Amino acid sequence: MLKANLGSADLTEDHMDQLTGPIINAASVKDKKHCRHRIDRFRDFLIETAGAPPRSEPPLDMSPRACLKREYEAYLRVQRGLSDDTIYSCLRSCDRFLTAKFGAGLGDLNTIKPDDITGFILWLRKEQNAPRDKTGPSHLRNLFQFLFWSGKTERNLSNAVPKARQPKPTGIPRYLEPEEVNRLIEVVRNHKKTGRRNYAMLMLIARLGLRAPEVTAIELDDIDWRAGEILIRGKRQLHDRMPLPVEVGEAIVDYIRNERRGPERALFVSVKPPFKRFKDAQILRWILRDAYDATGICPPQAYIGTHILRHSLATDMLRKGASLAEIGDVLRHRSAMTTTIYAQYDVDSLRSISRPWPTSGGVQ
Repeated sequence: MLKANLGSADLTEDHMDQLTGPIINAASVKDKKHCRHRIDRFRDFLIETAGAPPRSEPPLDMSPRACLKREYEAYLRVQRGLSDDTIYSCLRSCDRFLTAKFGAGLGDLNTIKPDDITGFILWLRKEQNAPRDKTGPSHLRNLFQFLFWSGKTERNLSNAVPKARQPKPTGIPRYLEPEEVNRLIEVVRNHKKTGRRNYAMLMLIARLGLRAPEVTAIELDDIDWRAGEILIRGKRQLHDRMPLPVEVGEAIVDYIRNERRGPERALFVSVKPPFKRFKDAQILRWILRDAYDATGICPPQAYIGTHILRHSLATDMLRKGASLAEIGDVLRHRSAMTTTIYAQYDVDSLRSISRPWPTSGGVQ
């Protein structure tokens, strides 16, 4: 920009192509994509902070397949009320199935047969090596329900999608002792750059039982400081208000005052410029993994996930005398049956309904 005597306001599409073309071409083959990504991030920064012209909208693709995808996206968003992440996965699954059936274009949708669906799912199983993954069949059912609902197919092929076998879990949910939870939470505060943020994020899970995506979805405006409440953006776009404990509120205030930066309205943001919100909740899994390593606590299960803190909160509440209904309210379960898995911990109550061991002549 300096050599071309261009300011931020002069960065039109033509000027961007002239400036970035030689840079990207000079990069190695492996680094071209990363180079383009770095330039795009710098341009986004200039658009947001230095008055650079916004990006021009690409021409709308009017091909039959693109039009079908736009209709499908509107159906998932408006009729089904799905989240952006789920919509992305459904559209990706739609693309893969249509490509397997018709190639790059779009053929007659009424020619799709149950054998095509079964063959595609078998191919997915071979590629993904996840025989019990429900997402593939679930996304296909959404697609065929839309095609039948919109009149694009004469039959509802969603019934032809085979189900993934999901045995009911019989094991007791793993959990950590309260002392171990406190050690994991405290150890993350030692990080110089992200200690306050990581501490506040884990506190929300350990004290309120939030799911990891619910933590990263919190906005600054979701906290009502006068009422002492916080808005939780839960699954299926359902919103709940929960009381904000004092220790959690103090952790959030400490983070906002002393560590948080950037204009983003999300509560928790990256420490790297331009301080954007997190695209997913994987950051919490990494934080917990590092906390295990720092404390030497052995994870109770092979997969390191933050849901263990949610289970630990429910188990601790049950030990202190909370009912299953109260635990369900805190965890925001929509069905009482979901909370019944924690009844396996209440051994004394289970003894009262157990049947006597059969005996014969005084001998068991």
